[in-house]
Amino acid sequence: MTTTMLDLTGLKCPLPALKTRKALKPLKRGDFLEVHCTDPLAVIDIPNLIRETGDKVEIAQRDAQRIVFLIEKIDGVPATGRR
Repeated sequence: MTTTMLDLTGLKCPLPALKTRKALKPLKRGDFLEVHCTDPLAVIDIPNLIRETGDKVEIAQRDAQRIVFLIEKIDGVPATGRR
């Protein structure tokens, strides 16, 4: 189990979500991705992305300057594929 830090500060929508998706691909089940963002829309975009991938996300920190997401790679069934 490893934790990878992804610094996306200064990037605007849609780049934080796109770069987060790309960074998740090589991770193994149980690995974590810590994503640092300054774009206020990331609070909507990143959780929506994680719903699609079937992984787990929580907001570890949120203040006026930045948002830090902690994403756990689950390799779950994406929400669109559930019955």
